[in-house]
Amino acid sequence: MVFSTEPVVSVKDTTIYQKHNMVLTDVYFDIRKGEFVYLIGRTGSGKSSLLKILYADLPLYSGDVQVADMQLFNIAKKQIPFLRRKIGIVFQDFQLLTDRTIADNLFFAMKATGWKDSSKMKQRLSDVLLKVGLGSVGNKMPHQLSGGEQQRVVIARALINEPAILFADEPTGNLDPQVAEEILALFIQINHSGTAILMGTHNHHFLEKHPSRVLKCEKGKLLDSAVQAFDYKNIY
Repeated sequence: MVFSTEPVVSVKDTTIYQKHNMVLTDVYFDIRKGEFVYLIGRTGSGKSSLLKILYADLPLYSGDVQVADMQLFNIAKKQIPFLRRKIGIVFQDFQLLTDRTIADNLFFAMKATGWKDSSKMKQRLSDVLLKVGLGSVGNKMPHQLSGGEQQRVVIARALINEPAILFADEPTGNLDPQVAEEILALFIQINHSGTAILMGTHNHHFLEKHPSRVLKCEKGKLLDSAVQAFDYKNIY
């Protein structure tokens, strides 16, 4: 795949805090449109905090961060929903609404991001569920699905607005190895269709079987395999 030279994520001279504790400093990196990047590091090294900065779930106190052409330093709360319409977020713990069907979960996300036309919403629901291999689960409740199926629903939800990039925080952490491989294959398929992906993971087998660029949080710094070689196996 030939990547665009225009970054969908640009991070310059940035310090990452978690509850006012500095976890990463002097952070620089870009992610180009259509690129697949792994984010690794020990627990507590700053992976989740970095991802939360990128989707504006944590405040940015220092640095220049742009995501999907939006500047995140001092971003106004009223602007965050507009950012979220341009990106997709996939969590480890699914965060599905357990009291409503899969279709209603996705409709809820659509309404929250500005969709109003019911016929277009139904068509988009069908499209994203088919894309993740779940064309017939719309009327089911989350508890009726396996963990892997629920994660596919979460990915479908993240794809609703045709995002420029997906941010995934340990998306296979709660899944058995075979299902985890299937979810990774789905991410790769989505990436091949043109969506950039930044995926936090502890699974070094992914990096061996499906090598790609790696960002590593280590001792307060962010290492980039595009800049320097490093050992990615010691990530726990």
